[in-house]
Amino acid sequence: MYTNDMLESMKKVEAKREENTFLEPRRMTAEEKENLLATYHPDYKQNEFAVLTIGPNKGDKVPTELAELLQANSRIDPDKIDLDKVDYDVDVLVIGGGGAGSSAAIEAHNSGANVMIVTKLRIGDANTMMAEGGIQAADKPNDSPAIHYLDAFGGGHFAAKPELLYKLVNEAPDAIKWLSELGVEFDKMPDGTMVTTHGGGTSRKRMHAAKDYSGAEIMRTLRDEVLNRGIPVVDFTAAIELILDDKGNAAGAVLLNMETKEILIARAKTVVIATGGAGRLHYQGFPTSNHYGATADGLVLGYRAGAKLLYADTLQYHPTGAAYPEQIFGALVTEKVRSLGAKLINCDGEAFMHPLETRDVSAASIIRECTARGKGVKTPDGVGVWLDTPMIERKNGEGTIEKRIPAMMRMFGKYGIDIRKEPILIYPTLHYQNGGLDIGPDCMTTCVPNLFVAGEAVGGIHGRNRLMGNSLLDIIVFGRDAGKSASTTAKGVTLGKLTLDHVTEFTAQRKAAGIESDTVSPKLLPNYTKQQSI
Repeated sequence: MYTNDMLESMKKVEAKREENTFLEPRRMTAEEKENLLATYHPDYKQNEFAVLTIGPNKGDKVPTELAELLQANSRIDPDKIDLDKVDYDVDVLVIGGGGAGSSAAIEAHNSGANVMIVTKLRIGDANTMMAEGGIQAADKPNDSPAIHYLDAFGGGHFAAKPELLYKLVNEAPDAIKWLSELGVEFDKMPDGTMVTTHGGGTSRKRMHAAKDYSGAEIMRTLRDEVLNRGIPVVDFTAAIELILDDKGNAAGAVLLNMETKEILIARAKTVVIATGGAGRLHYQGFPTSNHYGATADGLVLGYRAGAKLLYADTLQYHPTGAAYPEQIFGALVTEKVRSLGAKLINCDGEAFMHPLETRDVSAASIIRECTARGKGVKTPDGVGVWLDTPMIERKNGEGTIEKRIPAMMRMFGKYGIDIRKEPILIYPTLHYQNGGLDIGPDCMTTCVPNLFVAGEAVGGIHGRNRLMGNSLLDIIVFGRDAGKSASTTAKGVTLGKLTLDHVTEFTAQRKAAGIESDTVSPKLLPNYTKQQSI
């Protein structure tokens, strides 16, 4: 199944494997990293960004694909929506059925709130389910939240909102305890001690995992808890516009049944946006590791209602997405593969970078190797570099791969590739939305009262780059906190008259700015045909 060029390159990898297994390329200096990122990282390609001309972030740059959606037409005509006909009436409306939304709903329910989840696919159809490597928490004797903070703050280029990062690292140990008590089966030693490993940019082993399907195990547990509690979940129903009251507070959402196209009204005292990421927008033509519904809906809904965005110009391109075979092009190859000992190798069999640099530096290094240096491995559909997985068992012993990363072994095994014996080809894949809606420590947006946000739709937790394992952590920490804050706030809310005036005002802004696009948003689903998306 390999081309002759690929087979020749693979021989060079095999010839140098013994040397490379124990050869550790040096880490880059801060200056080298900055120069590398400025030259090769996709976030620095100025022609791939547009300046917003309307809305709370007018004058800021965002990816061109996102700018089009943020400044698009609404899917509804406010004059044709009957807000007096309420289909759902709750204290807390959670938009999104992934890890953040489920955590928020559980804690809101725990606080006695009447809470409901609405999700455009099914509960669990989310990036949470696809996360593999693990979840960080400083809960070992040689570690501390302070050290975790320093790792994450530096890894995010010192741009994280300090108060959000402080919450993330300090509430991490309790998040692990909470998940464990709910039933998450983390990897453990025979004496019950949790197994922890390194991730890129970490100075301590604090990555807790469930083999290499950590997100699926966490999502399984959260979904079961939601359903066992009897929390209502409205599947296959998308939020297509937020509703405010006449005091400017979030007060519900206009919903669209994805199958019947019926419009429904959900009234709520508080709203939690937990809609996840944007990988299915395929910024700059990159493949993605994201689930089918990751189309930045929460950013669009919040922005049109008046919520500000933070760091919307920064995305994370995971350095190791599958580059071959084409059937799994872009699929995530967890960072855990490198934390166990596999190294990145070019076409000549050379280890060209330290395997555990931060993700943005690693991605930029791979792009440089394949472009400027011409040391990539050509595939029938593109280019990549080798991730030399057989190193893992040379370093840790036979059986390590099957025990620690069985999902990776199965994914490639389906296509006749035994990662215990053969290296795999990888290239960066669009993975994570670093930027999102701006929130305060209580998870409420800074501009729209009673509108809360959790998970990947939040901006500022990680700064301009995220370390491995901090996303599964943030959906739990901020999901739980958003649920608690939303339910507490709801107790003191008296709703005013429901209104969609903000949609009408946004339409007027579009006209005044001369925006004539026919695009409607939120996008809801990606379009892989010549027809319009739903």
